[in-house]
Amino acid sequence: MEQLKTIGRELAMGSQGGFGQSKEFLDLVKSIGEARSKAEEDRIVLSEVDILKRRLLEPDIPKRKMKEYIIRLVYIEMLGHDASFGYIYAVKMTHDDNLLLKRTGYLAVTLFLNEDHDLIILIVNTIQKDLRSDNYLVVCAALNAICRLINEETIPAVLPQVVELLNHQKEAVRKKAIMALHRFHRKSPSSVSHLVSNFRKRLCDNDPGVMGATLCPLFDLISEDVNSYKDLVSSFVSILKQVTERRLPKSYDYHQMPAPFIQIKLLKIMALLGSGDKNASDIMSMVLGDLFRKCDSSTNIGNAILYECIRCISCILPNPKLLEAAADAISKFLKSDSHNLKYMGIDGLGRLIKISPDIAEQHQLAVIDCLEDPDDTLKRKTFELLYKMTKSSNVEVIVDRMIDYMISINDNHYKTEIASRCVELAEQFAPSNQWFIQIMNKVFEHAGDLVNIKVAHNLMRLIAEGFGEDDDDADSKLRLSAVESYLQLISEPKLPSLFLQVISWVLGEYGTADGKYSASYISGKLCDVADAYSSDETVKGYAVSALMKIYAFEIASGRKVDVLPECQSLIEELLASHSTDLQQRAYELQALLALDARAVETILPLDASCEDIEVDKDLSFLNGYIQQAIESGAQPYISERERSGMFETTDYHPQDHHEVPTHALRFEAYELPKPSVPPQASNELVPVPEPSYYSESHQPISTSLVSERESSEIKLRLDGVKQKWGRPSYQSTTAASSTTPQAANGISTHSDAGVGSSSSKPRSSYEPKKPEIDPEKQRLAASLFGGSSSRTDKRSSSGGHKPAKGTANKTATVPKENQTPVQPPPDLLDFGEPTATTATAMDPFKELEGLMDSSSQDGGSSDVMGLYSDAAPVTTTTSVDSLLSELSDSSKGNSRTYQPQTSKGPNTKEALEKDALVRQMGVNPTSQNPTLFKDLLG
Repeated sequence: MEQLKTIGRELAMGSQGGFGQSKEFLDLVKSIGEARSKAEEDRIVLSEVDILKRRLLEPDIPKRKMKEYIIRLVYIEMLGHDASFGYIYAVKMTHDDNLLLKRTGYLAVTLFLNEDHDLIILIVNTIQKDLRSDNYLVVCAALNAICRLINEETIPAVLPQVVELLNHQKEAVRKKAIMALHRFHRKSPSSVSHLVSNFRKRLCDNDPGVMGATLCPLFDLISEDVNSYKDLVSSFVSILKQVTERRLPKSYDYHQMPAPFIQIKLLKIMALLGSGDKNASDIMSMVLGDLFRKCDSSTNIGNAILYECIRCISCILPNPKLLEAAADAISKFLKSDSHNLKYMGIDGLGRLIKISPDIAEQHQLAVIDCLEDPDDTLKRKTFELLYKMTKSSNVEVIVDRMIDYMISINDNHYKTEIASRCVELAEQFAPSNQWFIQIMNKVFEHAGDLVNIKVAHNLMRLIAEGFGEDDDDADSKLRLSAVESYLQLISEPKLPSLFLQVISWVLGEYGTADGKYSASYISGKLCDVADAYSSDETVKGYAVSALMKIYAFEIASGRKVDVLPECQSLIEELLASHSTDLQQRAYELQALLALDARAVETILPLDASCEDIEVDKDLSFLNGYIQQAIESGAQPYISERERSGMFETTDYHPQDHHEVPTHALRFEAYELPKPSVPPQASNELVPVPEPSYYSESHQPISTSLVSERESSEIKLRLDGVKQKWGRPSYQSTTAASSTTPQAANGISTHSDAGVGSSSSKPRSSYEPKKPEIDPEKQRLAASLFGGSSSRTDKRSSSGGHKPAKGTANKTATVPKENQTPVQPPPDLLDFGEPTATTATAMDPFKELEGLMDSSSQDGGSSDVMGLYSDAAPVTTTTSVDSLLSELSDSSKGNSRTYQPQTSKGPNTKEALEKDALVRQMGVNPTSQNPTLFKDLLG
């Protein structure tokens, strides 16, 4: 109570103009307010910084003085100057027991620091202590600081205490605890995902302020997952109904409207929950109708609620009565003299015409008034509305108005947007191709290079393909009209580069097609373009290519070609150009003029722009030449991958160049065991010779046995696997013997018919304020709205285009008998021959027992570990040199015998004996003598 009295005294002093502060502080505030320039203000603030730096270093500063200094630091920081030298004093003030000083410290800290500041760690302990305070004002101050300063790492330190405060007896504490949890959810959703149910519980809180604060986190949660909160529709509708019936305290009224901000948040939530849900939309319809009847449209907050109702109706499933009420509200907005309300009306009308296109017809004259309004923002919003309500009956008027507006503005960003919309509407709803070409010419002429390059390609494609029907006369008229319009525009002083490229292409393709214009006339125009835009290499390149087509068509038709002097000078100039592209085009044109008619007709056929160019990626036309060269003794080509996998050229066998020598270390990593491969996967596994292991008894090696052994063993393909040690090359165990042909998929395009839009008679007409209506506006409105029909012919961007010549809907497929079955990777542990069925997994301990049994039957020791003992085997030589000689002789297969193995794969016993031999000799095979180790492994 004493602290509350202190706050009251401070407020009383504040009402007298002092707030208990010194005259020095009041003079500072007054001088800052009276500063006439930024330089004068900076001078005052920098002087204050120097004063505070000295004052804060003084010992035993009174608390009241320190509070004033902290507030002066806040002034300095808010004016954009650095006050970091005093941050620590604000942090210390948060520890004070005095409520006024603590709240001042929290206020300064939340303004000074951010969540990643180094001093945050000093505040966390203070916040934890204040959250347990008995004074709810201290708790509220700590919760305010949490919402501004706690980061993702420090959330767990305060989360349990914040959750406990959700049940605090004071509604202000519960409200701020909800706000803190909302902050935690935005910073780290995973840390509070288990606490989402608390938001549902607080929705039923007795205090409307706590309930209203809960709507904010629930809106975020519903935006992320709508289906999980469908059960709350009735609760939200019930709350909104109680609010509209004025069951909340009068303190929540604003301009005679009951809790308008809670209503707006509820309407946004209901728009999310009712989207595409008929049951939810039916539940909401009654309360939405009551809102339209009860809202006061004479105040801004009432209009805001009406606008939010219109947005909600446009999101949920349509209701005829609600649509009618929304149309009436929009009519009031459009009749208003306020530009803000007109803007809201245009925006709401744009939302409703998606549901019912006929609504716009009721307000046609109001839309025309907005279109002619001097307010540029309102005019842009009106064009967005017209863009949404465009159809084939009014596309000409709307696009013309949009182009006129595009010409009048200087904002390149918005000009680009208007140009793209004009192009889109023209492509979808163009009544004729001639009109489309005229609109494109205007867009290119006035929007310049802001137009997307795809628009130019679409225009050239339309002129080349024509109407999409087998009507050659109509196509010829279309091209002739394009040529005539371009010949008129080409004399303009400055045209965009992209538009000049289109003009040059069209004149080159169809300038002399109908015989109306001679080749000399067209070529002269093209030379003028190249000369006028000499700095643009792209335009000059298009002009030279167009000249090449003109002269090629003349030569192919048998007519004599007279190259104009200006064209000849242009060619000579480009022959010495620094641009390789222009130089190449000039040489090609010069070479073409020297060819005969047959060659020219083959190189540049007439009207072949729609023909598909088939690219033979396999270069099959060279097969005959390659076969002839091989028959003459040439070697077949070996790919780079195959060449990189060969270690020694001496081991290369011409008769089987897929075989790779095995006398080399393998450095590939082991893979996990996988099922064995059926015999069909022969293209993935190739036979390689198995290295010979030496047994105790030396017998001559049988050549037939070795060859049988080599043919039965299989190894993995590891083409393109880079070695991690050894020589910098790629390990390869086999070379691909053939290449699987790739199927070329044909592509066909289809144009879809547009969706028709239904229309009906307008329910009510707009009554203007003026007693007389301008006849010009009536005619414009009739053009925009009167041409409604039961269906709208809407064509796609490629509609009306005939398919390219020589194309068909076909897809190349590979015959089933030629397809290679996809097999799983081979098992590294399977050393046996491939079988038709998958081999069952063998127990390694069973194999070990078999090895022990076979060893005992052969008269050897039955103890397997005896192979690793220090005693030398009976028949093993003790001399390393003699051992190496025996190994080398054995590898050649001319002096030692090979004992046949009874089991498939390598002899495990021999491998163990060989390993024991190496250990017996006391040699580290990998580090001391790598050559010996390599030879021992075969």
